[in-house]
Amino acid sequence: VFSQIVIICRRLQAHSIVFLDEVSMKEPVRVAVTGAAGQISYSLLFRIASGQMLGDDQPVILQLLEIPPAMEALSGVVMELDDCAFDLVQGIIATDEPDVGFKDVDYALLVGSRPRGPGMERKDLLEANAAIFSVQGKSMNDHASRDVKV
Repeated sequence: VFSQIVIICRRLQAHSIVFLDEVSMKEPVRVAVTGAAGQISYSLLFRIASGQMLGDDQPVILQLLEIPPAMEALSGVVMELDDCAFDLVQGIIATDEPDVGFKDVDYALLVGSRPRGPGMERKDLLEANAAIFSVQGKSMNDHASRDVKV
């Protein structure tokens, strides 16, 4: 039974590749998502991959950015996206390096931020997140497409 499932999956993959080549002549766009292992990003990623964000004829390369402690969780998200075999997903890059995550991106969804901790005042939270977004902004300035939409 398992060998039959593998054969069926291979046939489906081959069919998907042919379908994509025939239907979509568009070049893939690169979409960066920060905090990619978080709950908000998790819900967005599957919508992007299915074509709900950019259209059902727009191939995408997902560039997922996370902090080092969350990389293991991000690998699980990548496996789920891969298991879904979305026709529009041409590639997935998972990284904790902003320069890699923002390289040549056409769209950037800056969802990741530091959550408010116990006893943390609003000022502290704003300072912590300002530092995060500053690093990301500099990286996008240096590495993203000149026409990036944030």
